[in-house]
Amino acid sequence: MLKPQDILVMLKLVALGQRPWSYAWLAVDLGMSPSQLHSAVQRALAAQLAVKKGDVITPHIRNLEEFLIHGLKYVFVPELGQPSRGMPTGYAAPPLARHFSGSSEPPPVWPDPEGTVRGSAFSPLYKLAPQAARSDPALYELLALVDAIRGGRARERALAAKELSKRLAKYA
Repeated sequence: MLKPQDILVMLKLVALGQRPWSYAWLAVDLGMSPSQLHSAVQRALAAQLAVKKGDVITPHIRNLEEFLIHGLKYVFVPELGQPSRGMPTGYAAPPLARHFSGSSEPPPVWPDPEGTVRGSAFSPLYKLAPQAARSDPALYELLALVDAIRGGRARERALAAKELSKRLAKYA
């Protein structure tokens, strides 16, 4: 059974590109324990969202893309909350923000006391996602696109799916 942190780990591997990684380094970078990270990778392998080639584990891009675009919104439904200060996500974050500027509605934000934007609370895919996104702009964009698919309107979801596909194709 997949957990939200499994998707976070797969998105981090996509953000890393073809750079090598270790469980210890990736665990620290994502703020997880090595055992949590190892379990996440094992679940991703079992769900065929990752593939092992020799000693190297990489995302299975075609399967990951299919799951992110067509299945994620049904499995990891976001919780929407009250007005909050936080970090923009979904259509309000890069790379979609330039397409949806000027909206009169409060933007979706991951609640965060250090956040700079006031908007509507939108639960992150995983509790450590905002912290990980803060230190990795490529991961932040992937998470924001996933959030637009998880909780956006039809136009936002369509544009997010297109942008996500572009980024996943670069990895492959």
